[in-house]
Amino acid sequence: MFQNLDIFKMASGMARHAISRQEVVAKNIANADTPEYRAKDIASFEDTYRADTSNTSLRATRAGHVLESQQNTSDYRLIDTPGASSPNGNTVSLEGEMMKSAQVRHEHDMALAVYKSSMNILRTSLGRK
Repeated sequence: MFQNLDIFKMASGMARHAISRQEVVAKNIANADTPEYRAKDIASFEDTYRADTSNTSLRATRAGHVLESQQNTSDYRLIDTPGASSPNGNTVSLEGEMMKSAQVRHEHDMALAVYKSSMNILRTSLGRK
């Protein structure tokens, strides 16, 4: 009954997305002085989640029903971020990357809050505290 709770899958996906986006932000900051480096970002979790759930032609009802390669959610699409370039052709804005980093932290905290809240609801429904 409690094996496939979608809320936990969604919270896990939100956390993985935040981690992946933080990695991209860190790479952008690390390459802030690299000539011709183009700043990158990852599509929002909402867009990624909708794209994953829009393909409802196959649905796994038990383990092994759908091949694992078809359920790969860890690959996020990198996008170039628009912005003015410096004289050496670099498009990284440190202020913008720091703002993205704060936003990513908020997204990760939200994923943890969803997970904790769901765990509390599940424990309460089972009569445990």
